[in-house]
This record gives sequence, C-alpha cells and structure tokens, in this order.
Amino acid sequence: MTSRAMRATFQIVLLLFLLLFVYMLDFRLGVLRLLFPLQRELIYQRVTLPTLVIQHLQMVTISSAAATIVGLLIGVAVTRPAGRDFLPLARDLSSFAQTFPPAAVLALAFPVLGFGFRPTVAALFVFGLLPVINNTISGIESVDSRIVEASVGQGMTQKQVLFRTELPLSARVIVAGIRTSIIINIGTATIGSTIGAGGLGTVIIAGLVRNNTAFVLTGAITAAGIAFVVDWLFGRIETLFYDPRERVTT
Repeated sequence: MTSRAMRATFQIVLLLFLLLFVYMLDFRLGVLRLLFPLQRELIYQRVTLPTLVIQHLQMVTISSAAATIVGLLIGVAVTRPAGRDFLPLARDLSSFAQTFPPAAVLALAFPVLGFGFRPTVAALFVFGLLPVINNTISGIESVDSRIVEASVGQGMTQKQVLFRTELPLSARVIVAGIRTSIIINIGTATIGSTIGAGGLGTVIIAGLVRNNTAFVLTGAITAAGIAFVVDWLFGRIETLFYDPRERVTT
C-alpha cells in the first residue's frame, strides 16, 4: 500500500470515528469508559453533543464567512493603484488585531453586544481576518507582473485583469488563508461558552469545573476532529487552484 493510500485510509477511518463518536451515544460511551474506567459520569447530559456541534459550527461558519468577505475586499482594495497607500496600514491593523487574546476581545465585545452568540462571533471575526487579508495581499502581489502587463496589452480593463488574471492565479494562496482562518476559529470558538454562546466549549468548561476529564476530552476530540475534516476538505480544494505552470513541471 502506497503512502497516499495509507493516508487516505487513515483519513476515512478518522472521519468515521468522528461521526460515530458524535452521533452514536453507545459508541461514545464505550470509548470514554475504555479511557476512563474509574470516572462515574462519562456523558454530558444537559445538552446533546450533536446540538453542541451545530452551535459550534454556526459560530464558526458565520464568523469565517464574514472574515472571508471582508478580508478579501480589504486585500483587493489595498492592492489596487488607488488603495496601495493603505497597504501597510491594512497589514498593521490586521496584525494588531491578532495580538489581542480571545478572552480580551470577548471582554470588550460583550458590554456592547451582550452575552452569548453575537460577541463570540465578533471575536472570531476579528481573529479570522488576519490570514485572509495577508494571504489575499500576498497572493495578488505574487502574480507575475509580466502576466498582468500581457492582460492589459490584450485590452483588458483593471476589473477584468483582477477577475480573469490576478484572482485566478492567486486563488491557491487565498484559499490557504481562508483555510487557516477557519481552523483558528474552530479552536477559538470554544471560549464562547464562557459567556453563554454554547458550542463545544460548554462541555469542556463543564469538565474543568467538575474535574471531569471525560467531559474535557469529549469536547476536545470533537473540536479537533472537525478541524481535521475542514483542513482535509480545504486541502483538496487548494489542489484545484494550482498554477497551470506547476502542473507542467510536476
């Protein structure tokens, strides 16, 4: 069996394990009982794990979609001739936003937005911006200037150059930034439970409060599994955007 086949088999097994762990209560109970035979309470009873997964994915999806749209718009705007003067500012602001710890962003957001879902989404949005902005800028700037000049020489407008030349050739780098942004948000979203947003952090916090390692591991395994699946999916998507010149040389 080749390494690629082994890797594919491992990914399928891991995906099946995640699905069974989340949706099959008896399977999850068996795994946790095997790992923690002395633990009296193994299953978090207040909210079902599939419900927590849905809450978690809602926060990640909304925040990541907003970060992707805004990040792309900023990245494109500061690489245009009219907005290039703002390029250093965009880089500095996105980097500055990333230096804030998630708890601090939540602390600043909830007095204005209240407890629960909205401040958590706002915090995740801020944290998801940096990879998208930076990769959009880097991707567009990495496009060979000779290709851009050739596009202009064929009579393309600036808008046509952007959508027909620059974005297609930089798509691989941009998708990598979106991938990083979503993976960061999947992990960071667990802190939302501290202000009542729900999600997988709920069972993790409950485990920490009750000194219940089974609860903590339930949330951690599920969040890590989701991150792995998303990372794998975006890894496949990235291969669709390889530079055609790379296909020739590989």
